[in-house]
Amino acid sequence: MADHAAAHQAMAAAVARMPEPTGHQETGRLEQDLATAFGAARAVAVSSGTAALTTALAACGVGAGDEVLLPAVTVVMTVAAVVASGARPVFVEAAADGGLGMDLADLAAKTGPSTKAVIAVHLAGRTDGIDGLAAYTRTAGLRLIEDACQAQGSTSHGLLAGTIGDIGCFSLKDGKIISCGEGGYLLTDDDTFADRAAAHRTHWQTDAPDAPAGSRLGANHRLAEPLAALARHQLHHFEGALALRRHQAATLHHIVDGTPGLKPITAADGDQPNGYSALWRVDLPDPRAFSTRLAVVGVPNSIGTHRLTAAHQHPACARFATGDLPRAQATVDTLLAVPFTEHDSEQDIQKRGLMIRQEAARWTR
Repeated sequence: MADHAAAHQAMAAAVARMPEPTGHQETGRLEQDLATAFGAARAVAVSSGTAALTTALAACGVGAGDEVLLPAVTVVMTVAAVVASGARPVFVEAAADGGLGMDLADLAAKTGPSTKAVIAVHLAGRTDGIDGLAAYTRTAGLRLIEDACQAQGSTSHGLLAGTIGDIGCFSLKDGKIISCGEGGYLLTDDDTFADRAAAHRTHWQTDAPDAPAGSRLGANHRLAEPLAALARHQLHHFEGALALRRHQAATLHHIVDGTPGLKPITAADGDQPNGYSALWRVDLPDPRAFSTRLAVVGVPNSIGTHRLTAAHQHPACARFATGDLPRAQATVDTLLAVPFTEHDSEQDIQKRGLMIRQEAARWTR
C-alpha cells in the first residue's frame, strides 16, 4: 500500500508539472514572437485586453480586500478588470500639466495599507507621467501594471510602453495596431508573474512557483488558436503598421492644427506616441456637445462616438467614487481624440480634417 501511495503521489506531481494540453502551438509561437518583438522575457497570450488586466492582477496577487489605484481618466474596461479581481478601484486625480497622466500627490495621498497595485493607463497611446509613476511605485513597494491596450509601440525615453512596470497589458481587438479580431497579451520580465498568469488563464491547470496546478481557482482566458495564428501574421507587419498609424496622426494634425478653439496635445519630451489617436484640447463652448456633433458628421472620436466619461462619473462606477476630481473631469470633457484604423485612406483623413475645421468655425459663430 505504501508503494502504491508513493507511486500515486509521484504521478500526481508529474501531471502537475506538465505543460498546458497540446493544441496550443500557435499560441506558444505567438508568445515567443511577442516577447522577442517587444524585448520582454515572457509573453502570455489571453482572450482579450480586459482578460490581460484581470490576469495581471491575479498574477500580482491582487484580490478581495485590496485596493488598486488607477486614473479617473480611463475607460470603464480598466475599472471592470479591477472589480472582477475582487479589489476596490481608487480613482486618482489627473495631473496638472494638461496631459493624460495621474497627479502623484493625489496618488500618494490615496496610498494606504490596503493598496496593492497601481494601474497606469496609456490612453490614446500616450505614456504621460510613466517615469515618475514607476519611481513612486518602486519606492512605495507597489506593483505597477500598465494598461497599454492602446499603446502598442509607444515609447517613453526609449522604453516601450508595457515594459516599464511589472506587467504590461495589451489588446488584440480590431482597431489596434496588432489585431486579430479579439484577444490580448501580457508582457513581463518576471518568470513568477508569467507562470501565475499562464496558470490563471487556464483554470490554474499548470504550475506557478508558489502555487501548484489545481491549488487555486483561475479562469478561461485562453486565446483561440486561429486568432493566435492571425495575430502572429499581423505581428510580422507591425513596424509598417506602426509607421502608418503615426503618419495618419501627423496628417490629421497638419490639417487641423491652428484651428481656433482646438489646441494640439503634444507628447512630453522623451515620449513618442504610436499615433493611436490625434489629440486636441477643445476650448469651445460645450466641448462634449462639439465632439458629439463631430461624430454625427462622420468624425469618430472618444467623446462623441464612444461616450468616454471620467471613471468616477460613470454611472456603473458611482459606488466607487469618493469625491470630486475636477481636473479629471475637465481633462476628459475637453478631450478630442480621433482614432485611426489601417482602413482609413488619405482621402478619409483629409475629409475628416476639413470637417473638424468647418465645424469648429461654425461652433464659434
